[in-house]
Amino acid sequence: MSAPDIAVVGYAARIHPEGTAVSEAGLVHTAVTGALDDAGLDRTGIGFTVSGSLDYLSGTPFSFVGALDAIGAWPPISESHVEMDAAWALYEAWLRLRHGDIGTALVYGFGKATQGSLPEVLARQLDPYHLAPLGVDAVSLAALQARAVLDAGRTDEAGLAAIAARSGRPAPGGGEDPPPLPLLPGHTARPADGAAAVVLAAGDTARRLAAEHGTVPVWIRGLDQRIDGHSPAGRDLARCPSAERAAAGAGLPGAPVDLAELHTRHPHEEVLLREALGLGPEVPVNPSGGPLAADPVMATGLIRIGEAARRIADGTARRAAAHAAQGPCLQHNLVAVLEGGAR
Repeated sequence: MSAPDIAVVGYAARIHPEGTAVSEAGLVHTAVTGALDDAGLDRTGIGFTVSGSLDYLSGTPFSFVGALDAIGAWPPISESHVEMDAAWALYEAWLRLRHGDIGTALVYGFGKATQGSLPEVLARQLDPYHLAPLGVDAVSLAALQARAVLDAGRTDEAGLAAIAARSGRPAPGGGEDPPPLPLLPGHTARPADGAAAVVLAAGDTARRLAAEHGTVPVWIRGLDQRIDGHSPAGRDLARCPSAERAAAGAGLPGAPVDLAELHTRHPHEEVLLREALGLGPEVPVNPSGGPLAADPVMATGLIRIGEAARRIADGTARRAAAHAAQGPCLQHNLVAVLEGGAR
């Protein structure tokens, strides 16, 4: 028996670039309610729930349990959690739906990245024996990769500046720390507080929900995720092999897309990912503004999938690519190919 087709049928996000006093549960409640309304479902219509978050952002263990207040304790739910960007929660939900015994899944991610020093928080994911003792942070490692991309001739300083300007990122404030060269002010994603939610549906359930809304399902035609070696010193930083393999696994190379939403926290990452995913210069990247404009960590990758699906649902695009990244220097990559239309 073949696995059912899976579609995105609902999406909503709430992003606060300046930070917010709203609790994590409050952020999740707004995003989840919006996504369920978009799908035409209530909470009792969900067969599986999975979330993505990072305890280090809040500084408390099992912080994701508090966010479950936004979902409700009754009736009981089938629930899971990944300590990663919620794009990987969507990957888990996609696998679960392919079993064929449930018809819907709710995926959400959240984070309050403005509460502390995000580069120092992200440094906690580094190897504790060789890299962490050096005191290197995520932005410094990104600067090393940017230098590798420039030295390999993949782009130049003007190209990086053009990518940053296109994102619509606001001008850096006076209190912003200067980044290490070759990164410049405005070349690092702006931390934000936020949450996002996506509703997935399988087969006939997706078709029924779309018919009730007078739309077509946004099908996930391909989805894959791959990871490179942990140490940035052990790989060529001017390439992104795991993104290449994930794109191949998702069926992206050679198949044209109308746009791409990429999880790029720095301009040089777009250069690498365009090449890895086989995206020509004619393909618009991050029409939503992308992470450079606002980066609600642990929801940012899921937002790329949601934004790509939204543009297919509203008729802006017929086929789109979405990408999420995790780890230093684009270590871990997920690629999805989305397409509208009946199937």
